[in-house]
Amino acid sequence: AGQVQEIDSPQLGDAEEDSELAKPGEKEGRRNSVEKQSLVWKNTFWQGDVDSFHDDVIRRNQRFVPFLNPRTPRKLTPYTVVLHGPAGVGKTTLAKKCMLDWTDCNLSPTARYAFYLSCKELSRMGPCSFAELISKDWPELQDDIPSLLAQAQRILFVVDGLDELKVPPGALIQDLCGDWEQQKPVPVLLGSLLKRKMLPKAALLVTTRPRALRDLQLLVQQPIYIRVEGFLEEDRRAYFLRHFGDEDQAIRAFELMRSNAALFQLGSAPAVCWIVCTTLKLQMEKGEDPAPTCLTSTGLFLRFLCSQFPQGAQLWGALRALSLLAAQGLWAQMSVLHGEDLESVGVQESDLRPFLDRDILRQDSVSKGCYSFVHLSFQQFLTALFYALEEEEEEDRDGRAWDIGDVQKLLSEEERLKNPDLIQVGHFLFGLANEKRAKELEATFGCQMSPEIKQELLRCKANLHANKPLSMTELKEVLCCLYESQEEELVKVVVAPFKEISINLTNTSEMMHCSFSLKHCRDLEKVSLQVAKGVFLENYVDFEPDIEFEWCTYVSLPSWAQQDLRSLRLWTDFCSLFSSNSNLKFLEVKQSFLSDSSVRILCDHITRSTCHLQKVEIKNVTPDTAYRDFCLAFIGKKTLTHLTLEGHVEWERTMLLLLCDLLRNHKCNLQYLRLGGHCATSEQWADFSCVLKGNQSLKHLHLSASVLLDEGAKLLYKTMTRPKHFLQMLSLENCRLTEASCKDLAAVMVVSQQLTHLCLAKNPIGDTGVKFLCEGLSYPECKLQALVLQQCSITKRGCRYLSEALQEACSLTNLDLSLNQIARGLWILCQALENPNCNLKHLRLKTYGTNSEITKLLEEVKEKNPKLTIDCNASGATAPACCDFFC
Repeated sequence: AGQVQEIDSPQLGDAEEDSELAKPGEKEGRRNSVEKQSLVWKNTFWQGDVDSFHDDVIRRNQRFVPFLNPRTPRKLTPYTVVLHGPAGVGKTTLAKKCMLDWTDCNLSPTARYAFYLSCKELSRMGPCSFAELISKDWPELQDDIPSLLAQAQRILFVVDGLDELKVPPGALIQDLCGDWEQQKPVPVLLGSLLKRKMLPKAALLVTTRPRALRDLQLLVQQPIYIRVEGFLEEDRRAYFLRHFGDEDQAIRAFELMRSNAALFQLGSAPAVCWIVCTTLKLQMEKGEDPAPTCLTSTGLFLRFLCSQFPQGAQLWGALRALSLLAAQGLWAQMSVLHGEDLESVGVQESDLRPFLDRDILRQDSVSKGCYSFVHLSFQQFLTALFYALEEEEEEDRDGRAWDIGDVQKLLSEEERLKNPDLIQVGHFLFGLANEKRAKELEATFGCQMSPEIKQELLRCKANLHANKPLSMTELKEVLCCLYESQEEELVKVVVAPFKEISINLTNTSEMMHCSFSLKHCRDLEKVSLQVAKGVFLENYVDFEPDIEFEWCTYVSLPSWAQQDLRSLRLWTDFCSLFSSNSNLKFLEVKQSFLSDSSVRILCDHITRSTCHLQKVEIKNVTPDTAYRDFCLAFIGKKTLTHLTLEGHVEWERTMLLLLCDLLRNHKCNLQYLRLGGHCATSEQWADFSCVLKGNQSLKHLHLSASVLLDEGAKLLYKTMTRPKHFLQMLSLENCRLTEASCKDLAAVMVVSQQLTHLCLAKNPIGDTGVKFLCEGLSYPECKLQALVLQQCSITKRGCRYLSEALQEACSLTNLDLSLNQIARGLWILCQALENPNCNLKHLRLKTYGTNSEITKLLEEVKEKNPKLTIDCNASGATAPACCDFFC
């Protein structure tokens, strides 16, 4: 097949290779044994490829194994090395190469021994002693075991595939044993070895998939973790070049695989690279366009499977048997099948012969009764096929010993937590619900998809969001499944209930999934968006992308430049959502790492007449120039009524002019404007205030966390005293205002007939500032209804001023005094609350703590004034500044 495969049976099991262990003193025999092992090893793993290509990949990982590196400092305690990584990336290959080098007489002056323990095999063994365990394949060693184990410091134990050991979590640390002659269950013996209760001086090399790392951490002492990544990008490219021979075809195929991030990630396993190359090469040779095949992993795997057989092959029964075995193994979390597994489901080896001949299924070269799939991902695909295929008439599943759940159980969160391999099966199952793929399968194998499978999938996804909104993780899962299906009718039904969505884009795959599904979500009204760092690279490198690159120019670009171009193309498709959905009214972009080009693409769709956004919130995005571009996009945007621009932004003059143009434009209907985290000079605040004089639409203005200062606020107040002033709500939260600003603000409260809500939270105005404000409240002309004075350094004296104002029948109905050290000022305030002239209806008093005396006092107040609601729950300093009645 021209690929790496992980061998599941011990290479050292052949009788020809036992001479070294049987006669450890014969150096020449030992050298011959190693040479034979090396020859078998190379021929097994890399059929059809030159040795240098294979050696480079292995050597890159092997140099991190300390006991094989002569430059590694000596260590008093023996090494425990853990090789971890996803399925099929070469962990077993690397481990076996380490065994060869460990026993190589040229690398060590003294004889060293290596034992291979395959958890896939050992999980089926009954109780035995450790001596029997390591000599089960070499009965000739029975007499030599005591002398060998006495030299534990010269022994390497390879525990391969720890995740394949079928034991409950935590079982490996129970009933540890140090006697290598005592009969114990295999998990106890392996746990004792890893915990160094058994042969503590031996070197250990463990391979596992990530799912077993947590249990392993409870066992091993001072482990060295080495992540085996398989094929890197340059390895994959080299593999494609070697497989195709023709450079243009190879690069074309490679770029198609890389355009699908999920498929490209799977390509770290050589077996997947072989599947992709085999499939696309056949298509190219037939003159077919391979691009649609790489859109999804389901499409590619189905095309690979069908391409291995002529149309009308009539292998329905064989395919059904293979998919049944795949499902049985996956539910049992097994990647290796044995003869008894075949018998338990009534499958004969002859049923599997067509797939064995084409390397879809592999038979172990040593243990003839063991079978494994070409890769875990293909086993997952075949498992999905088991659920999708129509069952035979009179098929009695209950009469078989099949430990396989139904579709509902397959897609349940509980089962996926126990067995993460089921997640990808769900994706493939949606992929097989595609009508065109069903016809392709029927034409090749003569079998039909179950007509009920699509409805069953719809029921599962409908139940997922029937009772509660989808979490971000659940939404990503749904969108991924829908994209895999490439079935628009299915997508329309599933996304129909969506009104609001929150998405955190962390890679191009998620962007692709969103673009495909959300364009069919016609009732979508709100999108809350985050973009993670690294999705767009333009801000981190000196490169200006041009989306119109020709293919020949594109492939000559560096890989990072090609990645950025792919991201921008997908982003363009995603952003079309905002100019094509007339119901979409609310866009929030927060905590996002954008680039100049991605911002311009988004702004281009916002400016289109088909975009009907009414509310836009831009919060903490990079680059800083993004705010300027957004301001430019919103000028003349008739539909826009609410705009938020928050983040640490230097108000360069260009941006301020654009914001002023936005407010000055005759098409401006902006009613709500929130600016946060901005820095501006007094001159710039003067320009801004001047523009407000001519604007007749703005009613709510929030300037939070801005360096406004008293000087800037004074300019704003001057504007608000004009007769044509329309502001109803003003928030100056955390703008560094002092008591001096309150004197001018009090005059505004008296003159303005529009201002009803005022927030001065987190400004150190103190009691004197409160005094000025209360003077304004005492005038009958003042229309203020809500006042937020949260965390304003107010004490008991300030409460006295407020109490007097409230008893004079002022217009105030809502008051927030949270996070102020008012102490006994609360008693003074309560006198006003009990007064019949007090119009207050809502009082907020969140503090750092309350006592029973205060609680009792407030309860008495509420009894005397039942119309008053008091919120006095204890709170930290993170309490929101503007309470609900203000917002």
